[in-house]
Amino acid sequence: MSLSELFPAALRHYRERAGLSQEELGGAAGLDRSYLSQLERGLKSPTLNTLEKLSTCLGVRAEELLRPPTEERGPNFPVDYIVRGTGDVLHRVGGGKQVPLRLTSAINAAHTLIDDLYRIDLDVAAILGLRNLSAFIGELIAAAIARTSNGWLLPNPHQDGYPDLLLMDADGRVELDRLKGRMNEKAPFSPFAAGGIEIKATCGSVPTPSECRRRNIDRPGLGDARIGCLTGYDWKSHHRETNNLVGVLWDFIDGRPRVAAMFYSSELDESDWGNIVQPRRGGGRTTSVSIMNRAGIRKMHAGWLCVLADGGYRAFINRRSGDELIPSPDR
Repeated sequence: MSLSELFPAALRHYRERAGLSQEELGGAAGLDRSYLSQLERGLKSPTLNTLEKLSTCLGVRAEELLRPPTEERGPNFPVDYIVRGTGDVLHRVGGGKQVPLRLTSAINAAHTLIDDLYRIDLDVAAILGLRNLSAFIGELIAAAIARTSNGWLLPNPHQDGYPDLLLMDADGRVELDRLKGRMNEKAPFSPFAAGGIEIKATCGSVPTPSECRRRNIDRPGLGDARIGCLTGYDWKSHHRETNNLVGVLWDFIDGRPRVAAMFYSSELDESDWGNIVQPRRGGGRTTSVSIMNRAGIRKMHAGWLCVLADGGYRAFINRRSGDELIPSPDR
């Protein structure tokens, strides 16, 4: 196939995979819907600038739009998920303002980043181990959300800053411009005065090896799906002020980390987090941590955005919160 044939097919494939209409993608990329339609029908050819805009909005590398779509592995959004409404979030900021954020559109972009690593034979699970993998998955999802946010969110310049993604509304842009000469300092970016969102990922808890032996079940190893014996899930933070939180529950599907569910809450407060647990002396590189309690988990559950339709995740999450808030796919 020639480039004039490859590009329209790839563009349509990745737009549909992202769950975007031509009008929605055109709006995000600053392009007219009719022009996007012409691109997908091969009647127009994109400029390099247009190619870059489209790839950014779709969460793929530009070169992916110039070759046949790769074989898909694992779930795709929105086809394989139960989605709450459009998956949009109205992020509340100071003065009663609300900013629309389409967080779930980052799921496929995150899966693409994971697939890129495995494509070069980099088994991140084996390299990092389960303890570090959730933090890494959280970083990937944060990068994917920033990439697909159409400029609304920017990664925090300081690796230990708070929140993970800075909100670039008018106030955020003014604040960031004011801090141009202080990008290497932590203080002005923890917290960032104009706010933003925090990202946390978890693969949940499974029984201890002794409990698995008592129950005569196999304890999942690296690369094994965990949903069959999950006992619970929570998120951890280094301080109790964490709010405006995107909480991700992930699992291994076909041997690769995938987003199983995504939640969001702007209602968290200190009472939703447990006491700070300090690292014990000689405890290695562990840091202080606070674990979200059941009240916080219920708030996150109330803010569910999407859940995999298959695999038992919906039933497990509802059971943990004692309700049927997340509907079955056929409802």
